[in-house]
Amino acid sequence: MTLLCPGCKKYLELKSDSKLLVPGKLNEIQGILDDVGQMNNQRSPSYGEACAGDFFIPEIGSLNQLVRDIYVWKKVDYRFPNDWSAGYLPIYNSNLCLELLDKVPRDSKNSLDWDNVRGSALFFRSYYFYLLTAQFGLGYNASSSENDPGIVLRLSSDFNVPSVRSSVGACLRQTIKDLSEASELLPENPLVLTRPSKAAAYAQLSRIYLYMRDYEKSLIYADKCLKIKSALMDFNGDSDISGIGLNVPFRKFNKEIVFYSEMANGFSLQAPSTARIDTLLHASFGVNDLRRAIYFRPSGKYQQFKGSYSASASLLFTGLATDEVYLNRSECRAWTGDIGGAMADLNLLLKKRWKGTVIYDPVTAVDKAGALAGIRAERRKELLMRGLRWGDLKRYNREGLGIRLERTISGVSYFLEPNASFYALPLPTDIIEIAGIPQN
Repeated sequence: MTLLCPGCKKYLELKSDSKLLVPGKLNEIQGILDDVGQMNNQRSPSYGEACAGDFFIPEIGSLNQLVRDIYVWKKVDYRFPNDWSAGYLPIYNSNLCLELLDKVPRDSKNSLDWDNVRGSALFFRSYYFYLLTAQFGLGYNASSSENDPGIVLRLSSDFNVPSVRSSVGACLRQTIKDLSEASELLPENPLVLTRPSKAAAYAQLSRIYLYMRDYEKSLIYADKCLKIKSALMDFNGDSDISGIGLNVPFRKFNKEIVFYSEMANGFSLQAPSTARIDTLLHASFGVNDLRRAIYFRPSGKYQQFKGSYSASASLLFTGLATDEVYLNRSECRAWTGDIGGAMADLNLLLKKRWKGTVIYDPVTAVDKAGALAGIRAERRKELLMRGLRWGDLKRYNREGLGIRLERTISGVSYFLEPNASFYALPLPTDIIEIAGIPQN
């Protein structure tokens, strides 16, 4: 030991080379953004889906008190790991990449790669800013959005910068700003679907403007996206469908996907193995609607969801896909008075889901109210378990639809009233304690 100690002391005194620790080349920075485990997989928030009312848990009364409280929209004390931490990791990585990129000169040789890195980082940051805002902020209201608390807009990787909650309006403006720049930098289609693209930026802008009830702008960006990518799977037979009756019917990265991401596990209430689809919702799928067979399988007396585009029996797809964009455009066309165009988009989608041996009877509407009712019914069915229903409920209730959610435990009914303060879901307790930001 006496002989070894001088060598140990000399070894410990050696200084590490920071160049070995900090990525500085474009391909290294791109590598951070290409880490799907940190940027795409199980990063989208799940608490809203757990609360949205498209499913129920038959044996909820036998589960622990925390799960029962979450199920009936009670505020709970919850800590790391959670949706907040899951979403802010890709935000941190995006900010880090933007800072590293500032040290790499852009020139004629690297311009495409440089633009892709910057555009991708801006897209990822915006993507998770929006998802977190749509979960933890109240539904967008133009008259109050500058005062309604949103999330923390982290625009730097420096963890010494204090966290401050921005307003819902400021959060949504930042997401639009980031996406607008990203759309100018990204290629029309990505090398792989876990990377952002121009089509994905347009689809996400359409999603955000729809949430804000700016139907004219949502229409513009839905149309821009569909001009780049418009493919739909034909459920009667498609190379991206392994089999309608299989427990995992869709192949991964199917032709409808514009950008791929997955839902975090969260409290796991929404997990397909636990959740059972609302019986009235399931009954709304007609017998010749192929989604009835491809989205669900029996589980005891009820139905279990199996139609995720994640190609997994347990993971839920939350990314951007052309079926959502068609529904965005259909709804926006109805809002702007183009009833014929709205029905054309809706029928184009539904015919791809209809049993080919039975004549398809197109959906029709005579006015905006009828068109919207039909489109929104199909939106709920088509986009089931993708993390979108919570945001849709917020905007519908802002429009005065008065949707009241109900769940039952041991014969006792619990309700979530329209526009209730709980629609801005509670933040994690440890974030409140550490950052000192106000709780919802």
